[in-house]
Amino acid sequence: MLNNRLLASLCRRDRQQLIAACEEVELTIGSVLWEPQKSIQHVYFPLDGFVSQLLPVDGRENLELALVGSEGMLGAPLILGVNVSTFQALVQGSGSALCMSTASFRHELERLPALQLQLRRYTHVLLEQLALTAACLSFHSLDLRLARWLLMTHDRANCDSFHLTHKFLAQMLGVRRVGITNAAGLLQKQKLLRYSRGEITILNRAGLENASCRCYQKTKDVYERFLN
Repeated sequence: MLNNRLLASLCRRDRQQLIAACEEVELTIGSVLWEPQKSIQHVYFPLDGFVSQLLPVDGRENLELALVGSEGMLGAPLILGVNVSTFQALVQGSGSALCMSTASFRHELERLPALQLQLRRYTHVLLEQLALTAACLSFHSLDLRLARWLLMTHDRANCDSFHLTHKFLAQMLGVRRVGITNAAGLLQKQKLLRYSRGEITILNRAGLENASCRCYQKTKDVYERFLN
């Protein structure tokens, strides 16, 4: 069974044609797939790994804009006719992905109208999710945002434990490290997660959802409304 929801949503003929143009590759934690202001050479359809899209800020820090896992693809700018990335694509969860060159991807877009339509819908979903993220950053407390971000990671990691340092979390959420320490401590006191030496284990998924802001569910609802 194909473990990428976006590809699985295509009809069998289009899906097989697209997969035939891809190569399966391994995603290694810490690998950079795209660099800001550089030409996009490849697109990726994650199967069981996931990738952070990071926006450089002041030339020193990065702010995470989105996570891409088996629900989607890394390649939205090409769908809009743009071949340069504005962000860094950093592998955050190891796994595998189907990869194809930019030239091959454009060729398949021209040949497969149904693929064009589905990927335009996906791009719209990404834009709505980015708008929700911006609102979340402005209006919600850090503990709510941290819970949301851990749920998003949990969805894509396909396991209850994953490696995340406080420093990395602070960078992803655009806050000071002490803020992450306090917010994670609050979630630990509620017995929703366990944190030790950079290893986070989700102990109570339902409780973490209750501790998150509503942006988490809204983000999922947007995907379901347009792509299912």
